[in-house]
Amino acid sequence: MSFRLREFSTILILFMLASCATPPIPPPKPPVAVDFDVVFPSPPELQPQVAFWRNVYAVWGRHQVALHDNRHMDLIYEVVTLPGEVQEGYTAEQQALVKGRYESLKAALRQLEFKTAANAPLTPQEQALATRLQQYGSGAFAGVSDRLRSQRGLRERFKRGLEISGRYDAAFRSVFREAGLPEDLAYLPHVESSFQTHATSSVGAVGVWQFMPGTARGLMTVNAVMDERRDPVASAQGATRYLGSAYRRLGNWPLALTSYNHGVGGMARAQQQFGDDFAAIVRSYSGTGFGFASRNFYAEFLAARQIARNPQPFFPEGISYESPLNLDRVRLRHAVAAPALANYYGVSLWELNSINSAWNPPAQTGRLALPGGTRVWLPTGAIARMAQRGMAGGSIALADPVSTAQPR
Repeated sequence: MSFRLREFSTILILFMLASCATPPIPPPKPPVAVDFDVVFPSPPELQPQVAFWRNVYAVWGRHQVALHDNRHMDLIYEVVTLPGEVQEGYTAEQQALVKGRYESLKAALRQLEFKTAANAPLTPQEQALATRLQQYGSGAFAGVSDRLRSQRGLRERFKRGLEISGRYDAAFRSVFREAGLPEDLAYLPHVESSFQTHATSSVGAVGVWQFMPGTARGLMTVNAVMDERRDPVASAQGATRYLGSAYRRLGNWPLALTSYNHGVGGMARAQQQFGDDFAAIVRSYSGTGFGFASRNFYAEFLAARQIARNPQPFFPEGISYESPLNLDRVRLRHAVAAPALANYYGVSLWELNSINSAWNPPAQTGRLALPGGTRVWLPTGAIARMAQRGMAGGSIALADPVSTAQPR
């Protein structure tokens, strides 16, 4: 073979090898910068509400109760200071004080309403109240006594929520990012539960994300074996499904977030009347069930987000954030009872139950097996220790590792 032919053959072989080689992986695209102040707009008309909830979350403590107008949120008549030791509930003395101040003020507002309607002369005290109301227009006098509301401060609770959020913030942001949703939705539990993992409302909403049973069943597992509402990350993944669907239907985040309280159908009806003018919806929409909580839900989110993004001015004493969530997570290949799973990974059943808060008692004891596909939390390093023992691979493996944010 001539030199030129050998050279050609060598080039041809190299070309064929190159054509079979795996092409180089392109570098990852840089993250797209998102202006969350545009994503979550704060209309000027909502500023009194936002300021009110900033006070509730970061200024007024449990020892303070604000008496205020439930429509004109910057109209705060009085902030009552509770006597004696302050706990979660009121003592009899504290309850009597708040009730007395409330009823006295309500009677004064009712008298003012009557006198202004009759154009009767006012006492100096009544004139002082009238002067405060006049800035909201003459229509503010009608029904003023019925708009009186009390709100206890939540500063201690919100601060504790900030501390707990250190454990879940990165995981929640990863969940929303993987779903293509704004990461700042991770602040929503400050409004819903203050990140209290065992929070249960009077109407049956459960967990950090406060899902009702009926809603949860379409978004996560709720059955005799487990209730994923109690798992903060699993329920965060449920929240991405709900909020993503709400946003696709409603088209903006003020409406989608408010639907978390009022329902997508309710907000769609409000949108039919007022379009995307969210301030007008808050001001004027009077659909069934659209009361104080629904009107204020988005403003509460904005206030919580402002504080959580920059807590130092509100909590100059500092925040002791909990360490980020650091657990292994696996998906079961087939049904396994909890005791067998604990034995397989060499951990105690008690520890396994304690970190899998979604499991119901029949699953904890092994009376009901965990179905195939179930995501299970394991103590940190359990997967690595299993690999070192040479038991993680092959057909004997019970589960496959998954990331925290991996969708179902």
